[in-house]
Amino acid sequence: MFSRKSGLMGLAGGAAIGLMACGTWTDAQAGQYAAGAVAGQMPVQQAAADATESQRLDNLERTVRQLNEIVNHQAVEMKKTQEAAKEAAENGAKNGWWNKTKISGRMYYNLSDVNNDRSGTSQSNHGPGFDIKRFYVSIDHKFDDIFAADITTDFTYDTTTKATQLFIKKAYLDMNFDPAFDLRVGSTDLPWVPFVEGVYGLRYVENIMIDRTKFGTSADWGVHAKGKLAKGMLNYAFSVVNGAGYKNPDATGHSNTMDFEGRVDLDVDNFILAVGGYVGKLGKDIHGTTTNHTAGRFDALAAYKTKKAVAGVEYFRAENWMNVATVASDSAQGVSAFATYHFTPMWAVFGRYDYVEPNMDTNSKLHDNYFNAGIMYSPTKIVDFALVYKRDRAGDGSLATSNGTIGGLTSTTSGTYDEVGVWGRFRW
Repeated sequence: MFSRKSGLMGLAGGAAIGLMACGTWTDAQAGQYAAGAVAGQMPVQQAAADATESQRLDNLERTVRQLNEIVNHQAVEMKKTQEAAKEAAENGAKNGWWNKTKISGRMYYNLSDVNNDRSGTSQSNHGPGFDIKRFYVSIDHKFDDIFAADITTDFTYDTTTKATQLFIKKAYLDMNFDPAFDLRVGSTDLPWVPFVEGVYGLRYVENIMIDRTKFGTSADWGVHAKGKLAKGMLNYAFSVVNGAGYKNPDATGHSNTMDFEGRVDLDVDNFILAVGGYVGKLGKDIHGTTTNHTAGRFDALAAYKTKKAVAGVEYFRAENWMNVATVASDSAQGVSAFATYHFTPMWAVFGRYDYVEPNMDTNSKLHDNYFNAGIMYSPTKIVDFALVYKRDRAGDGSLATSNGTIGGLTSTTSGTYDEVGVWGRFRW
């Protein structure tokens, strides 16, 4: 009898301590309960004064069991609360804005030697040197499955002003309602130049033909729609833009009109066929300025592309691209052929040839012949090096290109541009 009673009182005391640890009882309540347990008088059920010792012990045993059940329940609930708090903290870390934001970048650079000769006279961009052609840093944030945003800076060195320039190339809100309809508002890729760059694959070596000869640009401010149809076989991209390019969002005031550029392409069994066009005032139709012409451009591309080989032909014809504000009208056209062959995953050879007639009406003799050839080494997917030779020749005049002014100093002389060196890019 003494052993059973002592054991029950010990259990009762332990239960009281457990309820205190769980926060169910206060210190005072536990003290009262313990005192009552020692005296053999339980607060839950008081035995009658004439109850036998056995009845009192039975009551005490039943009460202890109940208290132990309460303690165990409180411990389980406390564990559930702790686990829920831990899970909420982990989910908060996973769903934080930083997990939906991505920072990326790329740089195009070269170490080369240039010989730019115009009418027998060497120009200022002459000799060896290291050059950073482009350095982009992008920040992308995804709000949800539909809305996202991007800002991309464009760093370059201006050889005219001898200063480093930093532009916002892209800054847009993306509304991806469906693969067939993606709407962007702001500055982002135009339909033609970035598309051809993706097919060509060697933007770090040279701009594509219309970008190199200033008959097109890669991005502009406006409203842009694109989409993929028929499981990606048929694609489109249309843009309504200011027309002055991404470097001039509103440099001279609002234009009276906006420009349009579009593209439709068909991709079947690695064959790519695309047509596109541009029409507008190129941002020159502002109040107080006379524009005599509307610029227009027709684009076409036929290409074959696999992981091992790329081959393509690009064509354009432009009307009054450089003559929106002049009295005289003019037209231009050009064709570009390019190819790349990967004979191993790390090594490839490539070449390209451009022929451009920039002033078919005002100087029909002027023509531009450009080619490059090289070998490329790709140690990883994000690092590429290329040993390249470039040559550009313009006869009976000159034209502005991404490599500077090429050609003669007069309409009857010619000039050449030769460059050899190592070009590279890295991305992250």
